[in-house]
Amino acid sequence: MRYRLAIFDWDGTLMDSIARIVSCMQAASRDAGWGELEAEAVRNIIGLGLPEAIAALCPGIDAERAELLRARYAHYFVEGDATPMVFYPGVEAGIARLRGREGQRLAVATGKSRRGLDRIFRESGSGGWFHASRTADETLSKPHPRMLEELLAELGVEAGEAVMIGDTAYDLEMARALDMDRVAVTWGVHAPDRLAASRPVFTAETVPDLFDWLHG
Repeated sequence: MRYRLAIFDWDGTLMDSIARIVSCMQAASRDAGWGELEAEAVRNIIGLGLPEAIAALCPGIDAERAELLRARYAHYFVEGDATPMVFYPGVEAGIARLRGREGQRLAVATGKSRRGLDRIFRESGSGGWFHASRTADETLSKPHPRMLEELLAELGVEAGEAVMIGDTAYDLEMARALDMDRVAVTWGVHAPDRLAASRPVFTAETVPDLFDWLHG
């Protein structure tokens, strides 16, 4: 077993939800009177907690308008946008393969809210895949390492026995702060050269490559 604990980011790593996040954030910004947000700018903040994402996208936004933007984003994401969200091909089989190994632990560390992650768990039937999870609203947003520290403590695993897998520099830098191994995936939002700056131990270009490496 390469690692006792594999910790996965969600959006852009396990689930292809990028288009929906971008569409909802753009619509919410228009509703809040902030104007049009560039798609690439929204892609760049995927992985951060929602308050941190809004602050990065809308420098100087006042608290009232930020709260309106947050509320409109939540509305669109839950019920106002029909952009499909599915697991990347091979994810379900890969997770099942890992779960079949004795002693293997799996967790999620995400910029989503607890309410949002639990809703996705229910809708996708994936909640039972993981032994633990942390969301940005119940701890600190990435790239602060607190959510990883909490997962390690909950599952009784040392940082040297764990790996963080993600598609953004926020994921990788969070793990780097703990000297935890980190794996970059290239099908998400941050470019390979940006991911490489965080010195991942492996860079996966396809989902099968990722799970073959983790299983090895």
